[in-house]
Amino acid sequence: MYLTKHTSPGAGRWALDGILLSPDFDFKQLLTLSWKEMEAYLSSMVTGDTAAAELAAPIENDQEVWACGVTYSRSRDAREAETDIKDVYDKVYAAQRPELFFKAIGWRVQGNNSVIRIRKDSQWNVPEPELTLVINCSGEIVGYCVGNDVSSRQIEGANPLYLPQAKIYDGACALGPGIVMTAGDHIGDLPIRLTIDRQGKTIFEDETRSSHMKRTLEELVAYLMMEMTFPHGVFLMTGTGIIPPEKFTLQVDDKVTIRIDRLVLENVVES
Repeated sequence: MYLTKHTSPGAGRWALDGILLSPDFDFKQLLTLSWKEMEAYLSSMVTGDTAAAELAAPIENDQEVWACGVTYSRSRDAREAETDIKDVYDKVYAAQRPELFFKAIGWRVQGNNSVIRIRKDSQWNVPEPELTLVINCSGEIVGYCVGNDVSSRQIEGANPLYLPQAKIYDGACALGPGIVMTAGDHIGDLPIRLTIDRQGKTIFEDETRSSHMKRTLEELVAYLMMEMTFPHGVFLMTGTGIIPPEKFTLQVDDKVTIRIDRLVLENVVES
């Protein structure tokens, strides 16, 4: 099952496998249901009309996006290289407790073919392609989408306590293009690829796999849900295993393409 949200007057319309769902469909209500209950609810909302409008970010305005850091060894190595405060990232990578941080509220999230931004007070900015989990209110993984955790390496590198400023600002989070609805134990090992084009030419590309992650998906979700409730579900970015070289920084008009299995999220950079 593939769930998408489409632009339309008002709050937007959701679709299942390209077929519009009823205007009465409530995505937040969907995430109060168990995985077994979801299929029946979705089937009851199918209208038969084909979805034609452009895609919107597959999230409601008041839902939250959280993120994990240093879950791949490549991320640990890059963070150690960019900061003068040594060992902190290695300790997080090796620790039992993962790094978790708030990334965005739903109304700040960009969708497919919309813009992402780089901070005006940073000269070193990168995209971070991440497998993003969709989690129901009971802590079950019920799907995934592509996420882009746009970040300032300069600001975080100056001091890890600046992490919120490096990670949380307008245009720093993109999700899409839609949600593959599936149980967590069916997600498996997924290919993740990042391509950055500038003036019509590819200037960076790299790939990894979700199996290269140090921690399990269930482990990350368990720590997120340990002392917090999400009555309408939550999105969780699981960290990046692709880091552009130190001399690279995003520029205005760059096109960032992230592929996770068959899902493709594209965004253009603006200032």
